[in-house]
Amino acid sequence: MSAAIGQFGVHGVEARRDWPPFTLSEAQTVLAHYPLNFEAEDIVWHGQRPFSATGLIQLHNGTKVFLKRHDHRLRNQAAIAEEHAFIQHLALQGMPVSRPFSTCTGTPSLTIGEWVYEAFAPLKGLDTYRDTPSWEPYQSTVDAGAAGEMLARLHLSAATFDAPRRKGRLLLSSMDALTAPSLLGGLEKWIPTQQGLRQALNKRMWKQDVSEALTPFHTLLVPLLPALQTFWGHGDWHGSNLFWTKNTQNTEIAGIFDFGMSDRTCPTFDLAVAIERSGIRWLDIGNKKKVFHDQISALVRGYTRNRQLSDTERALVCAFLPLVHVEFALSEVAYYEALVQDPFSAEVAYEEYLLGHARWFQADEGRRLLAWLSDVLGAS
Repeated sequence: MSAAIGQFGVHGVEARRDWPPFTLSEAQTVLAHYPLNFEAEDIVWHGQRPFSATGLIQLHNGTKVFLKRHDHRLRNQAAIAEEHAFIQHLALQGMPVSRPFSTCTGTPSLTIGEWVYEAFAPLKGLDTYRDTPSWEPYQSTVDAGAAGEMLARLHLSAATFDAPRRKGRLLLSSMDALTAPSLLGGLEKWIPTQQGLRQALNKRMWKQDVSEALTPFHTLLVPLLPALQTFWGHGDWHGSNLFWTKNTQNTEIAGIFDFGMSDRTCPTFDLAVAIERSGIRWLDIGNKKKVFHDQISALVRGYTRNRQLSDTERALVCAFLPLVHVEFALSEVAYYEALVQDPFSAEVAYEEYLLGHARWFQADEGRRLLAWLSDVLGAS
């Protein structure tokens, strides 16, 4: 079964998997720990996204459960509790999120051996982007606009969530090092929090690479940092983490999920992540990337319909855009090199993601995008 169920990898869909897909017997064992009354009967869908295993499990009464499994080195129960606290807060604010099920003993996640599990009720609506990887555009400007509106609602709801930044977790959309006065100094303090990253970087000229590709952008960000107001953000905002309701009159987002990359950042950082995830087709071969200007514009307009941006915030979105990937890309280097022992993907994360994206923004096409985005934000 596992050979037929691939995953979204660093260059698109791959036949192999880092983590094995669910088996029915595994799902039955796990869900027996939850007060669901019915046993698992079938696995009707396996997720293709990396970093964990996901599946939609059908019970004998026909209802379905969304099941997610993590390696304990990546997400333990304490890490999942951080995400669930944010989800619960958003639910109390009326946001369309799916609350996790609690086990029969009242815990929101379950550890069996090396694995940690979460279970959720499926969200309402259509999983329209199920087979769409990150860095692909929305299907329309209407969808992009709806995504922007909902992201602004999430940020308004997150303003009263006072949990601190998450520490020592791999694969977060974080800005710990970015908000330091010196990028190299911030990275020196942050790198040891990412298990395996120091060793992975020892064989690379990372300080020189960061100085050349990223420090010029960080220099532009530093004067704006005193104005930051930190809120939790989603961290991975694109169409495949949203459920949709569509008809001839309207398109709405019916549900939001996958808070695994969430952290305490700020709205402008999270909006820049949303633009980076869907506005530029990064997987295009060669240096020339397709930019979806109409969708970026629709996303921004949708956002500002629900949450206005100050002049400083507009400048912050542009300053963050070439940098929002930095900590996640470096964390991916640690993940691939140390956790799943995939040095090829680690090299792609370092050369093509961390440095390649920054170098693209240094070139003509990237500079044009930043200048254009500044105009779009100013008109919003």
